[in-house]
Amino acid sequence: MKTTVAEITTLVSGELLRGNPEAELTNFAALDQADGSCVSFFGNAKYLEQLQGTKAGLVLMPSVEAPAPETAAVVLVENPLVAFDTIVRQYGVKPPEFVAGVHESAWVAPDAAVNAGEVSVLANATVSAGASIGKGSRIGAGALIGEGVVIGEDCEIGPNVTVREGCIIGDRVILHPGAVVGADGFGFEFIEGRHQKIEQLGIVRVEDDVEIGASTTVDRARFGETVIGEGTKIDNQVQIGHNVIIGKHCIIVAQTGISGSTRIGNYVTLAAQCGVAGHLEIADQVTCGGRSGVIQSITEPGGTYFGYPARPLKEDRRESMRIKQLGGLLKRVKAIEKKIGE
Repeated sequence: MKTTVAEITTLVSGELLRGNPEAELTNFAALDQADGSCVSFFGNAKYLEQLQGTKAGLVLMPSVEAPAPETAAVVLVENPLVAFDTIVRQYGVKPPEFVAGVHESAWVAPDAAVNAGEVSVLANATVSAGASIGKGSRIGAGALIGEGVVIGEDCEIGPNVTVREGCIIGDRVILHPGAVVGADGFGFEFIEGRHQKIEQLGIVRVEDDVEIGASTTVDRARFGETVIGEGTKIDNQVQIGHNVIIGKHCIIVAQTGISGSTRIGNYVTLAAQCGVAGHLEIADQVTCGGRSGVIQSITEPGGTYFGYPARPLKEDRRESMRIKQLGGLLKRVKAIEKKIGE
């Protein structure tokens, strides 16, 4: 990266409030890690102290009120986070360019619908019988595409991803390294002293514009479909059980687990390490805070829930405050008992 304050201002369609437009910039970094060669940004009030102490050469800000150091050039933008992302996309490490073709070490079944002039299949990948890969999609090194799998157009299937037989992947889907789509659901019946496997013969359907993080697993349905709705973004190391249906444009954050046959509405957010029991429903636009445990359905749209068991945020805060007050209350009771005893 080698650019100037003026070029950055133009790139992000910003307004240079102060600073030398010809000053050179060679990197980008967070406020507390930046030096005079770096572009940084301020978009959240909780980082105000970092803004005041930053050594960045240029700071993207949404307003003139924020107290940036006089040593930094200041560029006003509507959304600093988006503007910073524009800079990173322009100057950061870019993913490999798409190059159509099938690597010599990859194996593509003779009856798979793979046009070598329109798709990319990288080293040691396997595309099994009856699979179909859409135009512009890339199958990463070591990936396994199972029998009868359908993958849409412009997908990015990362290294060592497994998409098991019969599953359907929409257009513009990203599966990060090590993700597994379509492993068997965890289904057993205890019969005559043994756990007997219940066959899992459904599929997973991943709709358009979904992103699934590294080492996340989405289990195939026992029957029918496990569904990941359009535009939903799933973080790393998430477990989604069989026959789960997740709506559109949800956010599922790292280490969350969703048990079988649960239905999640549209625009739902499950923060890190949430646990959701099976056969429940979560209404549209619900947010569950980190480490929440959802053990009963949430039927009212739009609320924020927290704790175990998950309950409305205000209620959880009241309960937490009451628990903190118990120590003082116990001391008062003991003091009263002592007086009575005297």
